[in-house]
Amino acid sequence: MHVVVIHGWKEETPELAQAISSALGITVFEARQLMLGGGPSVAAGFADPQQALAMAQKLNQSGIATMVVDATAARSRVGYFIVRRFELNESSLRIETGDRQQAEIPYGEIDVLLPATGIVEYSETKTVTERKFSLGKTILSGGIPMSKKVKHQEKVATEERRKVLYLYTGRRQQPVVFSQDGMIYDGLGAAIQLSRELNFTYVISELRRLSPGAVYDDRLLKRVGQVRLLGPALDPETNLDLAAEILARSLRPSPTSNDTSVP
Repeated sequence: MHVVVIHGWKEETPELAQAISSALGITVFEARQLMLGGGPSVAAGFADPQQALAMAQKLNQSGIATMVVDATAARSRVGYFIVRRFELNESSLRIETGDRQQAEIPYGEIDVLLPATGIVEYSETKTVTERKFSLGKTILSGGIPMSKKVKHQEKVATEERRKVLYLYTGRRQQPVVFSQDGMIYDGLGAAIQLSRELNFTYVISELRRLSPGAVYDDRLLKRVGQVRLLGPALDPETNLDLAAEILARSLRPSPTSNDTSVP
């Protein structure tokens, strides 16, 4: 699927909301909902990339900046560098994946830092034992209320929140991804903290300090920010990578205001 994203407006005006409404065939109220938070915001999705491009061009003609993003490619994580180990050196970041691929990134090349919260849902079946009133036992006891144990299977859903950091550089199109629960923190040396959460927070603060030229945006830390970006049709639980890709492309320097290419 390819999504059409609107972005780049400086203020919400009635004229802009009307233009988006007319181009997308939605109400002005719905157009205003897309504009909450200042963008970027997913406006539409198409299986055919050419239809996505046509819609983007239609919006462009109304004076609205757009981009078309391949949602399937973002979800597949092809080309993503998933960090397992790292070292924060004086002038560069050294990183290593779980299969020992290595890279070194000068801090001056880091463009964007996007912390985010992912929610993973788990479902498991548990055996639940309850006590229920037993008419037969009550009759045998001479009318004294009696109960019996009843067992049944019940599906229990739980959620687990995981912090991640998407790091983008000028030379790498796809992000470097740090996962709070997926990394080994021995590269911190004497600065290592008492928990994964503290270590992860420290890594983010150090990367911000060491790469002052990078754009830092934390709107993906909260679900409300994810929903505003992705819209009602895309589930944040399965589209966090897509949300990061869209946000990063809206923040990184671009040679033109409208990006209607399909990567």
